[in-house]
Amino acid sequence: MRVDKRICVPAAYLRERIVPVSFCVMEALVFMMIAALYDYEGVLSNMTYALGLVIFFGCCCLLWDYGKYRGKYRILTKLLSAEERGGDLPQTVSGMEQAYQRIIAVQETEKKALITQLDEKQRSMADYYTMWTHQIKIPLAAMDLLLQNDWEDEKWDRQTVKRLREEVFKTGQYVDMALHYARMESISSDFSFAELDAGDLVKKALKKYWILFSGAGLALHLEECHSKVVTDGKWLSFVIEQVLSNALKYTKEGAVSIYGADASGQPVTQNGYYLIIEDTGIGIDKSDLPRIFERGFTGCNGRMGQKSTGIGLYLCRQIMDRLGLSIRAESERGVGTKVFLGIRQEPILTKM
Repeated sequence: MRVDKRICVPAAYLRERIVPVSFCVMEALVFMMIAALYDYEGVLSNMTYALGLVIFFGCCCLLWDYGKYRGKYRILTKLLSAEERGGDLPQTVSGMEQAYQRIIAVQETEKKALITQLDEKQRSMADYYTMWTHQIKIPLAAMDLLLQNDWEDEKWDRQTVKRLREEVFKTGQYVDMALHYARMESISSDFSFAELDAGDLVKKALKKYWILFSGAGLALHLEECHSKVVTDGKWLSFVIEQVLSNALKYTKEGAVSIYGADASGQPVTQNGYYLIIEDTGIGIDKSDLPRIFERGFTGCNGRMGQKSTGIGLYLCRQIMDRLGLSIRAESERGVGTKVFLGIRQEPILTKM
């Protein structure tokens, strides 16, 4: 919440004290008028002297009161900022201010109770999704095994079985996406960092996606990439798999290339800045490119093919940000898309 910097504290103070100050000024003027009307034996001069003393001590009291007011105002403006919020409100003897503070305390208690309830609901929902995804994978695995056996026994047409296995695999990927989306709020508690080889993560993803590659009829150009990255293997693998899934989904002919690259985008086999997944698919419109990582954004490709949910790349951006890595894309309509996964990390220096 932003604090209004245009507030003039002295002007605000005078507005709040205008009634007592005006009353004191009017009272002094009345006494001076009466003394002037009934001036005898130096009464006016004596009253002027007394009035001067009263004005002097009154100004001193007013300055003291203004100092307290300004100090209280500074405390309240600090409490408005996010980093200072949560501290105690300044003490006051004003009954009205105490009433306001009690109202704020009650609202804060109610807010914390609502947040606690919301957190519990989110945890319950995440637990449900976790349980559901684990349970649904059992029949999916059984279906895939049955289809594989039927393929080997030649009970069904091979092409039909292959298509069915591809759809079962895609269903499993959507289940994984739902699980990762449900865990997004508590992702930090699920991290387990280790030094990993980016090339090994790519090979595991390709092994998992071999069934889609075999059915897509695309060439695979895989260059060696032995860049080391300190990260969580499970979450980074999900990002690689999601980008690979998009490349297969939107590429009808040509090839998918995976390689490491330096800071300028030139291929390297070791110590690369980027892991690049490139396809020769339909590409992305220039107007859509800046928004592809937004939640729910499907763009022209999604509207045409009605295949996109607008969640996959959004999850990729969120995961990479929380892993301390980067992701960006370059694309040209009708030519293809390059996705740059930033895997280069600066060394951490520690003092002995």
